[in-house]
Amino acid sequence: MNHAANIPFYESSESLPADRAFRRLMDAYLRSNHRRKVEIIEKAYRFARNAHSDMRRLNGEPYILHPLEVARIAIEELGLGSTSICCALLHDVVENSDYTTDDIRSAFGDRIGDIVEGISRISGGILGHNAEVQAEKFRKLLLSMSTDVRVVLVKMADRLHNMRTLDALPPAKQKRVADETLYVYAPLAHRLGLSKMKYELEDLAMRYKHPDVYAMIRSKVTESEAERRRIVEEFVAPVRGKFDEAGFRYEIKARVKSAYSIYNKMQKKNVPFEEVYDIYALRVIFDNDDDALEKLRCWQIYTFFTDFYQVHPGRLRDWTSTPKANGYRALHLTAMGPDGKWIEVQIRSRKMDEIAELGFAAHWKYKTGEENTESELDSWMNTIKDILANPAPDAIDFLDTIKLSLYSREIYVFTPDGDLISLPSGSTVLDMAFAIHTHLGLHCVAGKINRRLVEPGHELQSGDQVEIISAEKSCPTPALLGMCRTAKALHKLRVYLRRHSVDSHSSSPANPHAGFRMDIPQE
Repeated sequence: MNHAANIPFYESSESLPADRAFRRLMDAYLRSNHRRKVEIIEKAYRFARNAHSDMRRLNGEPYILHPLEVARIAIEELGLGSTSICCALLHDVVENSDYTTDDIRSAFGDRIGDIVEGISRISGGILGHNAEVQAEKFRKLLLSMSTDVRVVLVKMADRLHNMRTLDALPPAKQKRVADETLYVYAPLAHRLGLSKMKYELEDLAMRYKHPDVYAMIRSKVTESEAERRRIVEEFVAPVRGKFDEAGFRYEIKARVKSAYSIYNKMQKKNVPFEEVYDIYALRVIFDNDDDALEKLRCWQIYTFFTDFYQVHPGRLRDWTSTPKANGYRALHLTAMGPDGKWIEVQIRSRKMDEIAELGFAAHWKYKTGEENTESELDSWMNTIKDILANPAPDAIDFLDTIKLSLYSREIYVFTPDGDLISLPSGSTVLDMAFAIHTHLGLHCVAGKINRRLVEPGHELQSGDQVEIISAEKSCPTPALLGMCRTAKALHKLRVYLRRHSVDSHSSSPANPHAGFRMDIPQE
């Protein structure tokens, strides 16, 4: 039965806060640079409000305020457009009412219907005591993301609002949701380049997992704020003249590390708060009207700081030439501040800053349609598609492989021809071989670094130039699994070993997802 026709717009005392929230949402949408598709958003609001008309959240407020807030996060904090806003408004309708995805397709079309169906499929918790159940939920999450990344972007907005309103839940459930956020959603935000969201999710989770430590760190950060401002102003004062002389339009702001990041550093180095020296960093954001000059201007700003301060040579990070796997680009330097402590400076154009904050959600805005190269995100999604097409029968193996792909940090290595390859930190020669080509990985017997012969399990360092040595007659053995650190290498090896131990005559099926590109369609 189709429920979608002639949705009534109920009038009640509860409509006032909802209507006010909807007006704020529309104001944010109309301030954006998206095409003006007001009617379909209004229609989605009416549909969702009718579906949730008798529902309340645990904190007592009308339920419709939740999808409205998720939609606001989608437009204001992720920069998404009308399709995503509609899906955010409708994301709980199927789960919490009599409406079906067919009703949504009938009212809003297949594209919105498909995304809402994808979100509904991954509703509920992911963590549990049963590894098989966890693995299946992970598969659904990743499959939805690989079909249309907006499924997961709206889900991330949903998780962020749920974390912001976690007070209403009982303590045991608060900790379970916080664990799941740290285990799944914060790493996923990192992999998609949603740095601002990642830090907030981690901090909110820590607030419920370690409330006393969280309160202590926040208190100490607040106590040191006045002194921090003084040091920052003293540090940037001589540099401002250089910016003004060169005609830059810019802003300089201090960024305090998240409580979770500070806590991790305290744990890792076994030091108290006072001995974490990089509590804050400076961020320089400049306006740039010519992409061809973007990198040059980053280095020009770098010289402004070197004219006045000693720079730490081992902490220069150039992500303008080699972006991180999640798309992050910036130039980082660390200089000695006026109080004798090192201060990190992050130099970004306005475009770099948007991509750093919004990650993949911002990429569509800057795509010109002329790029034919596969991005690191495309490459990562191709690996995910491969894993989904040939899942490991062992749920623990599957979960471990996925976690590897979420948590990895990057190193950069070179082929003998000078081609740059980005790999997770800790990767081996064997991982590099698989990154170049599956066939090369399956027949890799050694590597050569600076004319020195090394084993397939040799750990690579950033800057290594590596030649892969292979032998056609050499075949993989289970022992090689212990030499792999990347999701792709582990997955390809496991697939090979399964097929050749069960049926040595079976041939590898063609990958139906080859050439997948992770593009966001136009809103």
